[in-house]
Amino acid sequence: MTTVRALHRAVSGGAALVWTAIVVVPIYWVVVTSLRERAEFVTSSPLALPGDPTLANYQTVLSGGFAGYLLNSVIVTAATVAVTIVVSLMAAFVIVRHGSRWSRLYFRLFLLGLAIPLQAVIIPVYLLIIRMSLYDSLLAIILPSAAFAVPVTVMILVSFLRDVPRSLFEAMVVDGATEWRLLLDLAAPLARPALITVAVYDGLQVWNGFLFPLILTQSDERAVLPLALTLYRGQFGIDVPATMAAVVLSTLPMLAVFVLARRHLVAGLTAGFSK
Repeated sequence: MTTVRALHRAVSGGAALVWTAIVVVPIYWVVVTSLRERAEFVTSSPLALPGDPTLANYQTVLSGGFAGYLLNSVIVTAATVAVTIVVSLMAAFVIVRHGSRWSRLYFRLFLLGLAIPLQAVIIPVYLLIIRMSLYDSLLAIILPSAAFAVPVTVMILVSFLRDVPRSLFEAMVVDGATEWRLLLDLAAPLARPALITVAVYDGLQVWNGFLFPLILTQSDERAVLPLALTLYRGQFGIDVPATMAAVVLSTLPMLAVFVLARRHLVAGLTAGFSK
């Protein structure tokens, strides 16, 4: 029995080490490559430490309009998350509060949105954006990104709000509370961990989104960070160290958000899926 346990621990430890290597090695390569000169990148070993670390790649990125691309990404992400949270919270509240046949039907329609791949509707979305005269604008990215984020957000919020005791709602109704007060004063505060969870999740999806910015925008002034990474591609090659420096810089804002919200994120994941 002891031998079996030892073997099980050895296999588990080995699998954990392999998984850690799969995750850590690419991150290490990105950071190390961003500190290399372009000539050293071609001649040196990919995983070796840079012989002469330099911040020239970061200077190249920061002087090449990175602040504008960062601002566009922040605007698109913040606006998309705000729209998604507001719409999804109201929809989830109605679905949970009124357990009628129509509310259940609406919930199934939201779940149906999870089965629609983004790539399958990109042409209708493109034509719709053209008809609305929104092409090459940040709003052209915000609206469809929010639409595709709503279904999964509603599903998570419904799962969370169903755990709220109905007696709390009934007590406020007895005190004369309206539906808006139930939503704003009870449902929203109690759903704070779930709201932070979906905000981080949706924000990460939008921040890394590439297809909508590629199809629905054209000018460099409307480019977001994932699309701006392609600007380091020249006629005869790619400036890989500068691209990796841009990747590192574009990762820092979402990493900071995750660190600040990690406590609420864990609480939302554990409470929202308690059933």
